[in-house]
Amino acid sequence: MPGQTGPAQPCAVSPALEALLLQSNLRVDIVAELQYCGSWFLEEPRYHCGLFHLVGAGHCRVESKAIGLRMELAAGDLVVLPHGDPHRLRGAGHDDDATSLICGELHFPAHARHPLSHALPPCFVVRSSEAGSMFRQLAEMMVQVSQSRQAGRQVLLNKLADTLFALAVCDYASRSAERQGLFAALADARICKVLHAVHEKPGEPWTMPSMAALACMSRSAFAERFTQLMHMPPMQYVTQWRVSVAEQLLRERQLSVAAIAERLGYASEAAFRRLFKRVSGTSPGAVRADALAA
Repeated sequence: MPGQTGPAQPCAVSPALEALLLQSNLRVDIVAELQYCGSWFLEEPRYHCGLFHLVGAGHCRVESKAIGLRMELAAGDLVVLPHGDPHRLRGAGHDDDATSLICGELHFPAHARHPLSHALPPCFVVRSSEAGSMFRQLAEMMVQVSQSRQAGRQVLLNKLADTLFALAVCDYASRSAERQGLFAALADARICKVLHAVHEKPGEPWTMPSMAALACMSRSAFAERFTQLMHMPPMQYVTQWRVSVAEQLLRERQLSVAAIAERLGYASEAAFRRLFKRVSGTSPGAVRADALAA
């Protein structure tokens, strides 16, 4: 895959990435478990969410005119299309070869500009032959659960897929030679330090001077570097991240809107409601109602 070279190295910025993944408000769902033999193809149109396919057995080929992609996949390989680009999967072995696929969806927060979604490329692949042992073991476990009649297998598959995607993101972050957005920022030690702090403590009274001081940079140099890497000013990023965290808390339904506003550093519930509506285009009450309906 272009932009990916060599074996994966330990991710040097894992604390900041880990904090983001912990609060990513990302939902991973297994939606299909497919078995193919002989000549076959699966046409996937553009989706409203991200998609991924784990090859359980056999071989297949993934193609996408939208992103100029064509590559072979083997058992244990994972292909991720974070933005749901249209693509086709087809048999790539002998006519009597059996191929199994575990297919899933990636749902990022609907109302917040999530930094992880915007940093990931249209497509990336984690190959079993190059991945770490933990990734391979998880992939194998997913295949075993898929083939079993284990009680609660759908819940187990979703939980395993969530962990597998987190490992896939770390694999991409550690091996990609063409970092953009969040991953480029995480590779900059000074900006990474600020992102880690904001992700860990979104309710802190962050200001441009406080973030620049944490990065040991002048305000102008910090603002310029942060904006260059993240494609938005620092304070706008803080606001976007707070809205993303707020959406997660609203969907969990454990805290009142007033308590969420206080946790995220807003002086009043009314101020928080106005800001949430301005940034997300919807109200906290509507997000909570959607969660209740689901």
